[in-house]
Amino acid sequence: MRRILLSTAKILISAALLYLVLRKVDLTELFSRFTVTSLFWIGLAIAVTFLQIFVGALRWREISAACGAPLELGRAMRYNVIGAFFNQTLPSAIGGDAVRLWLVARAGAGWRAATYSIFVDRAIGLVALAILIVASLPWSYTLITDSHGRSALLLVDFAALAGGIGFLIFGALKWPWLKTWWATHHLHACAVIANRVIFNRTRGSVIAVLSILVHVLAVVIAWCVVQAIAAPVSFAQVFLLVPPVMLITLMPISIAGWGVREASMGLAFGFAGLAANEGVNISLVFGAVSFIVGAFGGMVWILSAEKAVREPAPIGVPQ
Repeated sequence: MRRILLSTAKILISAALLYLVLRKVDLTELFSRFTVTSLFWIGLAIAVTFLQIFVGALRWREISAACGAPLELGRAMRYNVIGAFFNQTLPSAIGGDAVRLWLVARAGAGWRAATYSIFVDRAIGLVALAILIVASLPWSYTLITDSHGRSALLLVDFAALAGGIGFLIFGALKWPWLKTWWATHHLHACAVIANRVIFNRTRGSVIAVLSILVHVLAVVIAWCVVQAIAAPVSFAQVFLLVPPVMLITLMPISIAGWGVREASMGLAFGFAGLAANEGVNISLVFGAVSFIVGAFGGMVWILSAEKAVREPAPIGVPQ
């Protein structure tokens, strides 16, 4: 009953937010912008999305190895593509993570190692996104002149950054009880692994580059969408506005981020002095691109052997 209520709440949130933002959008006018050239840009956006998934698979592969759940690159890519499908179908923006966890555990890594690999991968990605936004703050402040917009940007970003830094500091603590108390044992183990991965002399730089690249590619996807609908927005504006919206969309309060992404994009564009409806238009087409890629992931899932039920042979996580 609890899961049903949570899922229902997320569906209602997505529906309510979409209803509110779509009242300000002329869908007929949006569809009239699509031309033959638009198909090229949409195709490019889909291709870049698959590239983003591949880069994410490279990062996840590095992190999973440190968690005691080694993955071949092909398997990591397949699981990520399948995860993209479930991101669109499960009642959360991170539903694909739960499915990836399940797939890794059933493949023989065990539930603990699988959970650690997904959690650490998500945490490192969040820290990288927060750092990217902080690094661009001088230019964001020039673009966003509205005081409320600036306050919202600072609040969201520094909350994420503080959480990420706090997580890493937590992993650096040496108190023995953190490793034995049930409330901190697993979180501390994940934080230790995250520190081990990030501050590794060879692996750390690779993880950093891949993590930033994942978020830069999200900006490139949005830019392809801008070109597809001929929106009057520059690449610099997209680069500054999209990452904070992606950060907000990570909150698991809606279906695949629908509604939250559109409302956030509209607000971000409004705070930057741009047309709010253009932000919503870009977000809608961006979501459509994700949906198309998710459909490909659905086909991979249907044709995959992972649906066959089999018991895993647990692999322990190194201490």
